[in-house]
Amino acid sequence: MCYSCEILDTRLNQYKTKMELSVETFSKEVSGIRAGRASTALLEPIKVEAYGSMMPLAQVGTISAPDARMLVVNVWDRSLVKSVEKAIRESSANLNPSSDGQTVRVPIPPLSEERRQELSKLAAKYAEEAKVAVRNIRRDAMDAVKKQEKGGEISEDDMKRLSDDVQTLTNEYTQKIDSLLEAKQKDIMQI
Repeated sequence: MCYSCEILDTRLNQYKTKMELSVETFSKEVSGIRAGRASTALLEPIKVEAYGSMMPLAQVGTISAPDARMLVVNVWDRSLVKSVEKAIRESSANLNPSSDGQTVRVPIPPLSEERRQELSKLAAKYAEEAKVAVRNIRRDAMDAVKKQEKGGEISEDDMKRLSDDVQTLTNEYTQKIDSLLEAKQKDIMQI
């Protein structure tokens, strides 16, 4: 394998890593969209006022989903139970927690058809943002490849090969985003 080929493969791996991060970010965003059943991901972004600062809920208690319609937070410090309850109640998740000693129970109400459609559209919006991020990575990669070819760093054949490889990666990661979106929308729309 030639030296310039190794450099090209290294650059291609850098673009691949950036595209993977875009897909991971999208996956995390849609995992927080509730689909009518309990998921610990629903409570993970919530911040709780504890010990004079804002802390992630997972740092003040254990979050679990004992069944499809209930989340439970076992708060480690009894003095933080009211803060946890308040943080969950005031979050954008529209949940109504209740406490029982050091345990905060969070019932998950069923979703209306209208709300399911809104959540499906939100997931599609996140997917489009992720695809735009992947396409921006492709654009940056193509610009860099053209600049290198004009500067004489790589040959025209190498430029063509790398451009084709970048486009193949773009198509692959766009398809991954579409597959994740389809699965999430199916999950949201199930009754």
